[in-house]
Amino acid sequence: MSKKKSFVLRLNEEKMQALEKWAADEFRSTNGQLEWIITKALKDSGRLKKSKSSDNDQ
Repeated sequence: MSKKKSFVLRLNEEKMQALEKWAADEFRSTNGQLEWIITKALKDSGRLKKSKSSDNDQ
């Protein structure tokens, strides 16, 4: 598993609540949901190689 780097993310309350609800709806943590969103966007834009092992990531 690769190392993870932490950083601060500031969201307004409305966006944070929407993100938390979306994560709960998909049975993910808020952090897990953010990782999933970012990974999907990077793959869709061609900025991250698609790999078989990460295709199953949630």
